[in-house]
Amino acid sequence: MSAPHSDTATTAEATSDAVLTPAGGSGDPALPDADAASVDAVVEPVDVDEDDEEGGEGLLVREGDVAGDYLERLLDILDVDGDIDLDVEGDRASVAVVGGELKTLIGPDGATLEALQELTRLAVAQSTGVRSRLMLDIGGFRAKRRADLTALASAAAERVAQSRQPERLSPMNPFERKVVHDVIAGAAGVHSESEGEEPNRRVVVLPDR
Repeated sequence: MSAPHSDTATTAEATSDAVLTPAGGSGDPALPDADAASVDAVVEPVDVDEDDEEGGEGLLVREGDVAGDYLERLLDILDVDGDIDLDVEGDRASVAVVGGELKTLIGPDGATLEALQELTRLAVAQSTGVRSRLMLDIGGFRAKRRADLTALASAAAERVAQSRQPERLSPMNPFERKVVHDVIAGAAGVHSESEGEEPNRRVVVLPDR
């Protein structure tokens, strides 16, 4: 298979409730946030083997399989062409939808993608009984956004290290903030925090004392 702190430790509009509600579930399709502290679904545990309970790679592979099946059904219903790539990246499953005309599944600034990710996580949670931190990418949107944010964060870190003045970045979703926090954590002479409330929560880059 192939693919993809304040709140520094972590890193959510759907097209149709009837189409996008996870099969067999009663989850709310409007869940917005992907922070690790959020509760994506309340489900009764199903049979999970000992390795899965320990958060092993077996569980992540299973999450990817469930997500892939769910997204394939969704693409069929919407009559959208796309291939599903599954992977495990670090401590989370990664699923990417590639090929075809996928802009409608991304939405403005990735809003539809965020909602689809939450719905896919709900589907996975209902199958495994474990809250999922699965990451979904569609049409390479997140990969490109990650590259852009890495460049933005690196430039901000350099400016703050030189000026010794804090710099507030534009509001970002949890995925975007985590990318920035990770970049700042690796830069010399600066650190980062998050401030504000969703959807206007943002990263602040500060000089070290």
